[in-house]
Amino acid sequence: MSKVTTQQIAEWKKKHGDIFKITVDGKEAYLHKPDRKTLGYATTLASNEPLKFNEVLLNNCWLGGDTEIKTDDTLFLSASSKLAELIEIKNAELVKL
Repeated sequence: MSKVTTQQIAEWKKKHGDIFKITVDGKEAYLHKPDRKTLGYATTLASNEPLKFNEVLLNNCWLGGDTEIKTDDTLFLSASSKLAELIEIKNAELVKL
């Protein structure tokens, strides 16, 4: 893969907001946050095949990087351990009125 430039990262940020980089054994993956549609789809698959959740997140949030992270099981499993951090949960408050 060609090296990702700061210009490319700036373009991705403009389009997707926050951008994240996962590094495994010198290989890099650049990802954006998943949207509700992606999370919903990943969740429906997870009940039958738990690894599918991570596979869907990785594939649908992928912007660029070393594709070996998607195809090599060891690299994929290592990257998978970080994918849940893409999902930002903010504190909400429920008040009975």
